[in-house]
Amino acid sequence: MVILMLGAQGTGKGTVAGILSKKTGWPQVSTGDIFRKNIAEETDLGIEANKYIAAGNLVPDDITIPMVISRLNEKDAQEGVILDGFPRTVEQAEKLDEILKTQNKKVDLVINLTTPREEIITRILNRRVCSNQNCKATYNLTMHPPKKEGICDNCGFKLIQREDDSNEESIKNRLNIYNKITSPLVEYYKQKNVLTTQEVSEVINHLGQDVAEEVYNEYIKK
Repeated sequence: MVILMLGAQGTGKGTVAGILSKKTGWPQVSTGDIFRKNIAEETDLGIEANKYIAAGNLVPDDITIPMVISRLNEKDAQEGVILDGFPRTVEQAEKLDEILKTQNKKVDLVINLTTPREEIITRILNRRVCSNQNCKATYNLTMHPPKKEGICDNCGFKLIQREDDSNEESIKNRLNIYNKITSPLVEYYKQKNVLTTQEVSEVINHLGQDVAEEVYNEYIKK
């Protein structure tokens, strides 16, 4: 089964994908995590990708798509996969359809998350992530703080703030790019009858954990 996560930054895609990954045993494939790993290791790909990410811009397809193809071909992704952060454009979605078709697969479910814009900005500014690439736990200083300040509950590594999460103007730029380039994917997948839209917001007390449980029970659980 191929599941895609849609939604602007800060809507909780990583949280929902992570919970579903634990429930199903299918890998959560995040292009963002792969980029950050390469940036931390200062690979050629990481250095190039960081130029775009630090400015709040999308990484070009000629960097992103080959990486995704390679990841989908790995053994642990054969039974099921949860894609978080790809595709981001209709062009990428069409390319993904082509890739999956060669493997006799298709996109089975698209989970589209929505959150009020100001709430998104506040969430991202307060977001902290585990510096351990094998852990990748995510926290929020106001909504979901760690038990010990600055330390990951799961592995004890230091929590960090991503460079692109610390600048409000960069965050706003990322949201503007999403609305312009990525949001048309909602209509693309709606036409394919594989889309479910879920609101994630403190205001209505409906957060990522709630969405993950509801989606799993309705669409995935056999």
